[in-house]
Amino acid sequence: MAKKIRVALLFGGKSAEHEVSLRSAANVAEAIDKSKYEVVPIGIDKQGKWLLPGEAQPLLGNTKVAQGKEIVLRPESKGALSLLSGGKSASVDVVFPILHGPMGEDGTVQGLLTLAGVPFVGSGVLGSAVGMDKDAMKRLLRDAGLPIARFITLRASEKRPAYAAVAKKLGKILFVKPANMGSSVGVSKVRNAKEFAAALDKAFEYDSKILIEEFIPAREVECAVLGNEEPIASVVGEIIPTHEFYS
Repeated sequence: MAKKIRVALLFGGKSAEHEVSLRSAANVAEAIDKSKYEVVPIGIDKQGKWLLPGEAQPLLGNTKVAQGKEIVLRPESKGALSLLSGGKSASVDVVFPILHGPMGEDGTVQGLLTLAGVPFVGSGVLGSAVGMDKDAMKRLLRDAGLPIARFITLRASEKRPAYAAVAKKLGKILFVKPANMGSSVGVSKVRNAKEFAAALDKAFEYDSKILIEEFIPAREVECAVLGNEEPIASVVGEIIPTHEFYS
């Protein structure tokens, strides 16, 4: 019988999407083929402390963050990763980062694993960083000739524009969101000056750079792509939001 591949599920993290990451990790742990893979849960609590499997396991079924011993990462031969704590170690073959938001989905963990020579699932450093920063991503898409929603980038150090001026340029209905955050954290749909001011305050709670975008009335669809040189696309799925927008 072939030896199972040891997969470290890396989840949790310090971002505002900590709980989202816990749910994603639980879904992956449940769906992964146990006949091929041995799952090693590695958690990161909201303070940034890394948790060994015994301490991380409860997080897969409980959103409360457990306290655990600090661990260090040590690259070994053949790209293995050793997780050390209290003199004990266990190597894993590949890391599956399921961290949402900054400090995990933005190239930071990808860079760490790349330096350690450890194989991991998902996009590399550049793809992760660009995918997280909506300002950089939209500029690259625009320069590549792809149609995008019109937008304004605003930094916390800059003077805030008046709603009327922005509405004249982008339309009366706007979306305001942090530049570096995932899911719908910090996102607001705006229709007037009062909502606009509140939306700016909310978005700046999560990032020092935010985006103000035009509203485009359209259907929302998504498509997953897996692979590198010969990527495979999934079927297209449509999002049917139950609220004002997909949250």
